[in-house]
Amino acid sequence: MKKIYLLLALTWGLFGYAGAQKKKDEPVAQSALEKTDLSGLKFRNVGPAITSGRISDFAVNPHNPKEYYVAVSSGGVWKTVNAGTTFTPLFDSQGSYSIGCVSLDPNNPDVVWVGTGENNNQRSVAYGDGVYKSEDGGQSWTHRGLANTQHIGRIVAHPQDTQTAWVASIGSLYSSNPERGVFKTTDGGKTWEKTLFVNDSTGIIDLVINPQNPDQLWAAPGNAAARP
Repeated sequence: MKKIYLLLALTWGLFGYAGAQKKKDEPVAQSALEKTDLSGLKFRNVGPAITSGRISDFAVNPHNPKEYYVAVSSGGVWKTVNAGTTFTPLFDSQGSYSIGCVSLDPNNPDVVWVGTGENNNQRSVAYGDGVYKSEDGGQSWTHRGLANTQHIGRIVAHPQDTQTAWVASIGSLYSSNPERGVFKTTDGGKTWEKTLFVNDSTGIIDLVINPQNPDQLWAAPGNAAARP
């Protein structure tokens, strides 16, 4: 009887080993993705567009190069006083997070101008609500109008007159509107006069001034009639 049990145990052991060996030797089935050869395919970015991290502008204190302001396309205005070791957000409590430009008054670097609405015609761009001004180095802000310009690419301060500045706006990106072109203030931003207007679908992308002759300015127009 013991011989019979021993024979049965050996038989079962052999069958188990053979089955395990068979499974081990069988090829592992590949998934459909592994069978597909992707090496010949070319990939392209179809979106969405990169919405974070874009820097619109810098403004450096001409009397202290360690102090400067950074305008972020989708993240407000930041300031450093230690050459970029640390940054402080200045614009979190204001009406727009999308910033097109930042500039300083050359006569007084504590006077900071900010144009809201990124000056960039693409899918992920956000519009702004006009011009802001600070007279204490960004600690506090006053909204200075031009809310319907939506996208401001440049603010130029007069090199001698603190009360005078110009704003370049491309206007709405997806519709025609007259709130675009070059605007000028002579009272620190309380009122504005449109000094250059091309048409309802063409705005001003950039603006520069001759610091030796502030009556001389150059404006770069651009058509902003994008369609969603």
